[in-house]
Amino acid sequence: MADAPARAAIGDSEFDRDTAVVARPDEPGTYDAGLSAGWTIIRAVNGGYLLAVVARALRAALPHPDPLTITAHYLTASEPGPAVVRTQTVRAGRSMSTGQASLYQRDAEGREVERIRVIAGYGDLAALPDDVRTSAKPPLMPAYGDCVGSQDAPPGAGPVTGSTAILDRLDLRLDPATAGWALGAPSGAGEMRGWLGLADGRDHDALSLLLAVDALPPTAFDLGLAGWVPTVELTVHLRAVPAPGPVRVAISTRNLAGGLLEEDAEVWDSQDRLVAQSRQLARALRA
Repeated sequence: MADAPARAAIGDSEFDRDTAVVARPDEPGTYDAGLSAGWTIIRAVNGGYLLAVVARALRAALPHPDPLTITAHYLTASEPGPAVVRTQTVRAGRSMSTGQASLYQRDAEGREVERIRVIAGYGDLAALPDDVRTSAKPPLMPAYGDCVGSQDAPPGAGPVTGSTAILDRLDLRLDPATAGWALGAPSGAGEMRGWLGLADGRDHDALSLLLAVDALPPTAFDLGLAGWVPTVELTVHLRAVPAPGPVRVAISTRNLAGGLLEEDAEVWDSQDRLVAQSRQLARALRA
């Protein structure tokens, strides 16, 4: 593996600072947040980062620490800047609790606009039984050092033009078999695979796995499409606390129809455990 960056501890990294929420003492269940421009693709705030912000607010509001299942509907495009998250406890049990939340921002006229609405079931990943019975297997892909990063792409490569600030915050290395789109030669298979860590060396936890399922380039690029691929709906299932080190993310699309495609993602940790799964519905907007 290439030289690792100096490691930031969980709770003391850029990701933690940029997903932080502050409770309003006069409004129970309401939290202020600041959406960072550092997690944008062109001008769009990344959907996984947004989900992590809302999930952190729900973590503060509910009696359990981890989102075992979380579903988000993306209603309007979020922008860097102030935001407010309003949460509601739907049910609180001994091993699981259910909550819902919405993130709002002000528009140019000062009106509050709902950006994302979430419902989630929370529990404790560390307390789950360790019995595993699965037919799932880790993705077949090259070792970290044999995969390619954005620094390996020639100037002007790929279907996206403009600043992609999120890449500076990720340690992303793509499987070369799924990176042909960057050279104008997409495979057409609708697949994307890669190693993913955070640039400051922070290990993954439950909240950063919500980012991981939405951090790779969209499978639409491998289908030969260019342009923004905004998320309509995203559901994530978290299965285990990830072991230290980068994770492997494998995403596939089997059907694009009516301008909509699905992305099925699996996230595997350094101990070959399936730690997260997701399905996303997105719009394929042609450039």
